Amino acid sequence: MRSPRPVPKFLRPGDPVAFPDPRSFDREGLVAIGGDLHEERLLAAYRAGIFPWYAEGYLPMWWSPDPRGMLDAQSLHVSRSLRRVLTRGRFELTWNRCFGRVMHECGSNRPDGSWIIPEMVEAYAGLHRRGQAHSLEVWNGSELVGGTYGVQVGAFFAAESMFHRRTDMSKVALVALVRSLFAAGIELLDVQFATPHLQTLGAFETPREEYLRRLGVVRSRPVDLRSLVPAATAR
Repeated sequence: MRSPRPVPKFLRPGDPVAFPDPRSFDREGLVAIGGDLHEERLLAAYRAGIFPWYAEGYLPMWWSPDPRGMLDAQSLHVSRSLRRVLTRGRFELTWNRCFGRVMHECGSNRPDGSWIIPEMVEAYAGLHRRGQAHSLEVWNGSELVGGTYGVQVGAFFAAESMFHRRTDMSKVALVALVRSLFAAGIELLDVQFATPHLQTLGAFETPREEYLRRLGVVRSRPVDLRSLVPAATAR
């Protein structure tokens, strides 16, 4: 008889920073409920292949789905029309210029609501101040027209969300993120779910077991992204 899958672990605010092994859980991957968004807990989650995802008014929920969405420089797909946008270069890219604003934009104007709630913005801003969360911005003059952000642990980067205020600018942000990160030494780029939209840009699925194995290899390798200069074209 197969042993039952464990139920999600219940965490109280201030509990020791520890998570159960995601390998023990079902493919949906809900491994824990509760706790808090303290910076050390967030970093422990990412080191374990887990991320928080929940709506305002709910307890924090901690996930490690199977399979996992990934992107890398080799799989990245740039369509002919997007290549023309990149070649024209009618935009400016910056790195870490306005992290909080990018998070706010990623959570705005979503018809189905957003998981990027105020407590999430505050928590990730703390990681940003520590140099472990980063944003990439796309500008048209003084107007912020696209961007993305994520969390870094060693040579691992978890891309959390992206937005656009002009056509194709979230795609420009993602292409620039992928190319810039791998050029800087990042070895594993997680997008959580390979949605149909992300698949058009080359996202693919990796079994959770393989994802966790690779994460364990790269999370302790030092990579300094503080002075990264983003580029949307291949270097």
